[in-house]
Amino acid sequence: MAGSLQVQPGRKRPQSVLVVIGTRDGQLLLMRRVRPAGFWQSVTGSLAPGETPRAAAAREVREETGILVGGALVDLHQTRLFPIIAAWRARYGPNVCFNREYWFLLILEHRRLIRLDPREHAEYRWLPLEPALALVSSWTNREAIRMVAGRA
Repeated sequence: MAGSLQVQPGRKRPQSVLVVIGTRDGQLLLMRRVRPAGFWQSVTGSLAPGETPRAAAAREVREETGILVGGALVDLHQTRLFPIIAAWRARYGPNVCFNREYWFLLILEHRRLIRLDPREHAEYRWLPLEPALALVSSWTNREAIRMVAGRA
């Protein structure tokens, strides 16, 4: 169960969400992280202690874009387990090497202006499918985009 993992105080929970945000006409939102440089992604973020994946997804969308999801968030019922890169492993407890990612989708009627947190993201772009797939940095993000586009 997503909410049952014990986490040491001051450490990140090795569970996160990925939220693909798109428009009805096929534009996808990608954001460039401040660190690591050149890393493009959809909305992502770790689950807080006691937080469900759905609640984390809604919170991360609000924090990273300024968008309130209401009831529009779609649980894709997909997860992926991936190794935590060495540079970020110190944020987690000792011997924590993998993260479980839960996937969601948010479809908007049209593109919106995005309110970025400058400590986390430097810019954003709305892109059609192929340019988004070419730009996105993580394999799980690319796989999620392909899935929601019916190209998995």
